[in-house]
Amino acid sequence: MSNMLSFSFGKVTIYDNYLVFVMNEGITVTPEYNDVLVDIADTYFSNKNFVYITHRINSYSVDPNIYFKTSQIKNLIGFAVVTGDKIYRDNISLEKTFFSKPFKSFNKLEKAIEWANKLCEESSK
Repeated sequence: MSNMLSFSFGKVTIYDNYLVFVMNEGITVTPEYNDVLVDIADTYFSNKNFVYITHRINSYSVDPNIYFKTSQIKNLIGFAVVTGDKIYRDNISLEKTFFSKPFKSFNKLEKAIEWANKLCEESSK
């Protein structure tokens, strides 16, 4: 089961244990976008842990300060970045330093989903 939501800056698909966000080409992800994530967490994951997966198929930039606020979402237990782009993978090591929870990068969406499901399974024990 999944729900898809569209915003001016991208699309999110919500699943049981995780969500997958695809940001639009050319945007800059800023801390203000965090309000949308908080609303999604409250609405779809109110009583359970979840993982945020960003599928970077478009080119855009991220203000790393967003991770300070994102880290404060109590039931967000992990953050995954899916990209095949080496430049993005280099940036991810910098982004990780701003996030206080598990943060991992993957080349394939399927691997990120496996990791997300495993994290959620372990956190519910």
